[in-house]
Amino acid sequence: MISELTLASIQVYPVKSLGGFAVPQVRLTDRGLEHDRRWMLLDPDGRFVSQRECPIMACLHCSPQENGFRVTDLRSGNSIDVPWQLSVGEPIQATVWDDAVELMQGAEHMHTWFREVLQRPVRLAYMPESTIRLTDPRYANVPVALNDGYPSLIISQASLDDLNAKLRTPVSMDRFRPNFVISGGVPFQEDHWKSVTIGEVRFSIVKPCARCVIITTDQRTGSRAQEPMRTLANYRAVGNKVAFGMNATYVGQGSVQVGDIVFPNDDGER
Repeated sequence: MISELTLASIQVYPVKSLGGFAVPQVRLTDRGLEHDRRWMLLDPDGRFVSQRECPIMACLHCSPQENGFRVTDLRSGNSIDVPWQLSVGEPIQATVWDDAVELMQGAEHMHTWFREVLQRPVRLAYMPESTIRLTDPRYANVPVALNDGYPSLIISQASLDDLNAKLRTPVSMDRFRPNFVISGGVPFQEDHWKSVTIGEVRFSIVKPCARCVIITTDQRTGSRAQEPMRTLANYRAVGNKVAFGMNATYVGQGSVQVGDIVFPNDDGER
């Protein structure tokens, strides 16, 4: 008998590729979880910067405050406070993968702080409500914030447990940066879901999440190793990519909370 599925945790990442934080419930907006990936760091050419090329970004963790969030460098304890949103700011043209987006630059002291802790020329920028970015139309056609591609990422805890049983040193879920973690059920059950209802919100499962070097990055130290990519490649390869977790969209708005019952539509179709 398969155990009841529930929503075990919700994670929000205010700045793309920085550490996020858990919340007991979250409002779903027209482009993703509230406050999720509305900020990102840019290089001098306006292209997004991530842990792929700057692994020490993993050492910068966000935590919620009353009117915004705090970014803390775990190495030194230094921190900076950032508002949830900007109402005014100098516009800047930026790119996220192949998408061109118009963002608003943060204050100069924000740029200075991130430049000093990362030791590279970066700027912090915010995605205003006026900027609309869409998902890849081959898979879905909905607005998305500054995520890699889709408004949310779903992973079952059983999938991570299955992986850790194969590793000499277990890894934590934060390597995979999900928004929603599902408890109960069997490993990689999410691969076979066409849609899933969490609480009162129905999510469409769009496509597997192709993983990159970030999953080999310790999310507290920024150090890298071969695992878990090497092990995952042995049994989670899809073509020349490694899949772990499922990208998802949803219809309308609403909210979900930890403990919500999860009802999958497992029809075996992809």
